[in-house]
Amino acid sequence: MASQLSRIMRPDDANVAGNVHGGTILKMIEEAGAIISTRHCNSQNGERCVAALARVERTDFLSPMCIGEVAHVSAEITYTSKHSVEVQVNVMSENILTGTKKLTNKATLWYVPLSLKNVDKVLEVPPVVYSRQEQEEEGRKRYEAQKLERMETKWRNGDIVQPVQNPEPNTVSYSQSSLIHLVGPSDCTLHGFVHGGVTMKLMDEVAGIVAARHCKTNIVTASVDAINFHDKIRKGCVITISGRMTFTSNKSMEIEVLVDADPVVDNSQKRYRAASAFFTYVSLSQEGKSLPVPQLVPETEDEKKRFEEGKGRYLQMKAKRQGHTEPQP
Repeated sequence: MASQLSRIMRPDDANVAGNVHGGTILKMIEEAGAIISTRHCNSQNGERCVAALARVERTDFLSPMCIGEVAHVSAEITYTSKHSVEVQVNVMSENILTGTKKLTNKATLWYVPLSLKNVDKVLEVPPVVYSRQEQEEEGRKRYEAQKLERMETKWRNGDIVQPVQNPEPNTVSYSQSSLIHLVGPSDCTLHGFVHGGVTMKLMDEVAGIVAARHCKTNIVTASVDAINFHDKIRKGCVITISGRMTFTSNKSMEIEVLVDADPVVDNSQKRYRAASAFFTYVSLSQEGKSLPVPQLVPETEDEKKRFEEGKGRYLQMKAKRQGHTEPQP
C-alpha cells in the first residue's frame, strides 16, 4: 500500500533566505504517514480508528528545498505489529522550470490505531502481505529496536528548561528559547488531539530560534534524531515547547527540544511531557556554504554532561556516515 502528496512551496513555508523550514517538510511527512496508516487500519470491518503518531526515526535533510519547488511526499507501509504500523516516507523536490528532481528526505514513522469511540484504547492492526519472508523479519527487528529506544527516553521526562537572568554569549542559557501555544481546533484531528506534524513543526521552529540566537546567521535543519511522542495532546491544552543547545561541533549544533502539555481546562490531570527530540542545525553563509559554529560554553555539571552525551551521538553518527561512504571491497 502506498500514497503520495504533492505541494508547491510558498514564501510562508521558508525562512528569509528562501530555504524551506525543516518543520514544514516534517509536517508534510507526517500528513502522508497519517493518511496511509489510518487508511490501512480501517481496511477491514471492525471498530473505526484513527492512526496517531508514536515515533519518528532519525530524519536527515539531504538537500535544501526552496520557494517555488514542488515537494513530492510518497509513503509506504513496510511493517505491522499487533498494535503499530511502520511507514517509510521519501520526499523529492522538483524544479518545475527545469524538471530537475532531488531526494531531500527519507523518514520512518510509527503509528498506533486509536479507537474513535475511546481515543485511549489502542486497537489491533490488520496485517500486511510481504513480498518476501525476509521483509517481515527485518521489520520485526526495527520494531523491537524502536520499542527499546522509546522506553529509554522516559527517564528524561522530568527534565525542565529553566530561564536564567543575564546569560553570557555562547552559553546554553543565552540561546535557550520557549514557545507557548494554545492548542486550537485547526491543530487537531477531527477527534480532538493534535496532529503529530503540527507538534513537529513547532519543535523545529523553537530549535531554529535557538540555533539562530547562538550563531546569528542563516541556519537550516540538517537532521532530526528520533522524535518520541510520549502522550497525546488534546484540544484546549497549553503546550510549552522548550529548546536548548546541548552540543556544538565545528559546523553543527545539536538542540534538545521538549514539549510539555498543560490541560488547563481539566483539573484532574497535571502538566506532562508530551514529546522530545534532538535537532541538528548548520550555519550557512549568504551563498549557502556552511560556516563555522561558535563553540558552546557549558557551565553547570548537567550542561557538561549533556554536552558529552551530544558529542557521543555526533561521533557515533559521523562514524556511521563514514562507514556508508567507504568503497566496498
